[in-house]
Amino acid sequence: MSELENKYQIGVRRFNINWIGIGSLILKENLRYLTVAGQTIVGPIITSILFLVVINMAVGDDRANVLGVEFISFLAPGLIAMQIISQAFAHSSSSILMGKIMGNIFDLIGAPLSPAEVTLSIISASISRGIIICFLSIVTFSLFLEIEVKNFYLLITYLFLSTFILGAVGFIAGLWAEKFDNMATVTNFIVMPLSFLSGTFYSVERLPEFLKVLSFYNPFFHMIDGFRYAFISDMDGSTKFGIIYLSFIAIIVWFISYILYKKGYKIKS
Repeated sequence: MSELENKYQIGVRRFNINWIGIGSLILKENLRYLTVAGQTIVGPIITSILFLVVINMAVGDDRANVLGVEFISFLAPGLIAMQIISQAFAHSSSSILMGKIMGNIFDLIGAPLSPAEVTLSIISASISRGIIICFLSIVTFSLFLEIEVKNFYLLITYLFLSTFILGAVGFIAGLWAEKFDNMATVTNFIVMPLSFLSGTFYSVERLPEFLKVLSFYNPFFHMIDGFRYAFISDMDGSTKFGIIYLSFIAIIVWFISYILYKKGYKIKS
């Protein structure tokens, strides 16, 4: 009996990484947004198209080129990137917050998954949601204008870093928020302002020097600027600095999400 107890110890993990548990959680998280794809995938793409059409019509054909390309070609990648990062945030934040409200979070806590595995699995689903929106948006936009990926490596790099960061930030926000009103505060006063001040609709070179310097330290600027570079081969910033800066932020925000979840921040009484 003691030999069996030693072999099958309840609550003791026999492997360093629970690959089956990770795969199951990632699958669950992906199915969660795919079952309502009209809202989570199609909706953001339609929103981007409406932004593109309305802004282009408002600006008119007399608008000067931006970074050497037509304004609509400059605008399109920025709109795609903005939707990608906002949806990556929405996925992880809603996953955690809804789990807390409905009580499902305790099933997650009781699962044989480490805090690192839980955080990375949910962030992975945010990344996959961003990837789907990205490539479906490119296909959809190509029906209306000339849009071409000129640097696939940078596209994937900035896509991964952007969705990873916002997935981790969403995880943190989901832990902090106690109701959907709290989440709306984060979205309206942090995520959206940083998105609109990131050069999505304009080149930061047109800003006063003070605002230009501030924009250079806005991570959203580097996400969108680098993503756009993959399409038009020109940018306001630097790909080298952008990748290093975003990688550093990705590590920091993930570590914060890991520590908070491990400590049971606003989960355990």
